[in-house]
Amino acid sequence: MDKLYKVGEYINKYNQILNINLPCISIYASKGLRKHIETRHNNCVDYIEKIPDIIKNPDFVGTNPKEPNSIELVKIYDNNIQIGIKLDISKNYLYVATLFDIKEGKIKRRLNSGRLKPF
Repeated sequence: MDKLYKVGEYINKYNQILNINLPCISIYASKGLRKHIETRHNNCVDYIEKIPDIIKNPDFVGTNPKEPNSIELVKIYDNNIQIGIKLDISKNYLYVATLFDIKEGKIKRRLNSGRLKPF
């Protein structure tokens, strides 16, 4: 965990809204997250600094049915930004796995399907 830094706290309200059971513990980001975003989602680099705000004040919360033990948080800024948070089961910590922009249409579809819920 020496390459990780704390970016927020997981709150039980996410579990209640989504009917899931992730542990209410600190959320971390790795020092390699910036490189991942620069490589794969370069237009979102400026939002790395906003991760604590996204965790504390998301506009929408959701789950990815293909990723058990994870949660998605979406925040509306100039762009719609989504972060994916996963639980490392073996080491029992939550970490930000990715950050990217998400189109308005995709948010609406996910709200309609129930994958995303207003926070």
